[in-house]
Amino acid sequence: MGSSGLVFLYNTILGRLICKLLLQRPCSRLAEKYNSSKLSSRKIKPFINRYNINMRDFEEISYSSFQAFFTRRVTDEARRISSSKTDLIASADSKLLVYKIDENASTSLGLKIKGSSYTIKELIEDDALAKNFKNGIALVFRLTPDDYHRYIFFDDGEQLRSKQIDGILHTVTPIATSKYKVFSQNYRVVSLLKTKNFKNAVQVEVGALMVGKINNFAVDGATHAFSRGQEKGYFEFGGSTIILLLQENTALIDEDIMQLSGRGVEVKVKLGEKIGVKY
Repeated sequence: MGSSGLVFLYNTILGRLICKLLLQRPCSRLAEKYNSSKLSSRKIKPFINRYNINMRDFEEISYSSFQAFFTRRVTDEARRISSSKTDLIASADSKLLVYKIDENASTSLGLKIKGSSYTIKELIEDDALAKNFKNGIALVFRLTPDDYHRYIFFDDGEQLRSKQIDGILHTVTPIATSKYKVFSQNYRVVSLLKTKNFKNAVQVEVGALMVGKINNFAVDGATHAFSRGQEKGYFEFGGSTIILLLQENTALIDEDIMQLSGRGVEVKVKLGEKIGVKY
């Protein structure tokens, strides 16, 4: 959906009424059904042209539907994983902001994302686990329609547990994140990761408007080993977000990213790209 459409949905009375309907999962499932149909393949070429997508980065295959196109895979040459094992790498193609996790007056660990205040407990719905991230950092990877929508594990390690949190499906663009607590209201998947170089971390995949489905390859709740750069899952059509929570003194984020994040400016990153180093 274009920016003018989102302005209508979030800034007009009629739009907000329609938005309430669209935020419900059944509407997202209808959109998913259409995007998986052969008829939807006619959307592919206009989408490529609109977002100026370089198709040389992707497998040369025929796509049976828009959904098949949208969840396409890049070639190995198109995305290089940083060679140093102690580099912190980007989990996805995205626009990145980094936030400090502070302790506020109510003793809840929190952060402010795009004008909305959150506690870590709200994001992951686990108070005991949230306390481990006092004075840590939150990396917010915002994916837009032009981004590659598959994401990876950022280190070697073991997934200790994973859970789904049901919710609605706001857009994750600034027009909604500045008004609503999107990241604690939207449907999301929370995974606890025991990593080799970056201690225990939590990764949260957040669904968005018309993105009712988050596809992780590991069975929910299952413990399993993973390797750095291994594909963790993918989002279906639309913009989405990944929030990575790291504990205090775990990683040093690149200075240019920190400076721009301090000014609220997102940095465009590519999957596997170095964004910091082990502390």
